[in-house]
Amino acid sequence: MQLVLSQTRTQWALAIFLALIAGYLDGYGLLVLGTYVSFMSGNTTTTGLSSGEGNFHAALPSAIAVLSFVTGSFLGNVFTQSKIRHSHRLIFGIIAGLLATVAGLELHGLSNAAAGIAMLSLAMGMLNPALSKIGAESVSLTFMTGMLSRIGGHFASAAGRKPLTEGEGRGDSHLARARIDASIWAGFLVGAALSGMARSHFRLWALLPPCLVMIALALFSESAITLPQKRIASSISGVRSAA
Repeated sequence: MQLVLSQTRTQWALAIFLALIAGYLDGYGLLVLGTYVSFMSGNTTTTGLSSGEGNFHAALPSAIAVLSFVTGSFLGNVFTQSKIRHSHRLIFGIIAGLLATVAGLELHGLSNAAAGIAMLSLAMGMLNPALSKIGAESVSLTFMTGMLSRIGGHFASAAGRKPLTEGEGRGDSHLARARIDASIWAGFLVGAALSGMARSHFRLWALLPPCLVMIALALFSESAITLPQKRIASSISGVRSAA
């Protein structure tokens, strides 16, 4: 029980941190590239609206973002569902490489908006599968509409005294889960604010902080964030082997 609690706290802290990175990069994408790199609801609306007006050139950046995000989600899920032991580290390493590439192109004056949007959206698509749950609570590191919806749902369930399904023992409640979701949303908000500050003061070096963070996570992140389903699969495999 103590191990599970420790893992949940590790997942929670990492989720807030990763949401901060996602907010930072989404802010960067909007400020520098004129397109969200994680807010796909907005990009879908923009793509549809511009296409409806016949302005396909204006629809292209947001369409590239959506396609790249889906591709990143596909790759991230392939890695996390594979037998790779530390798949999250591989994902963080690839994200760091994508950020470094975008930053390097910008530093050398070779940046291209479409390429930047594609690489950053690909990175954001890969981020969610790396950590999809905190304990029993499903979370999204880039989809804040869903997080806000879950916060409202948990508050409503708490007000109506609705029992918590799949609870994890004492201390787990609708209000506790609303607090988890709210902290991730706050992390995303703070990340976007930091992006605005960094872009105003550092400009060409704005992508360096998130790149360094992802490198550190790729090298040193704990195995405690491994997805629950992979831990369960390993346990089942161990039982079968013993039998």
